[in-house]
Amino acid sequence: MACRIKPEVSSPCINICRMDEQNRYCVGCFRSLEEIKRWSTMSEDERLAVMAQLESRTGV
Repeated sequence: MACRIKPEVSSPCINICRMDEQNRYCVGCFRSLEEIKRWSTMSEDERLAVMAQLESRTGV
């Protein structure tokens, strides 16, 4: 029986690390400082929840 392992949710980081003072999101990945800080310890479900919010932040 083959073991299926889901790949981890990859980071949305695009190496443009600068915070937008008004919106308090990174202008590269649209995550908050807290989300960036916690990313490596988040569960897959937590990462997916953050990813689901990013598109709505792009028009901020």
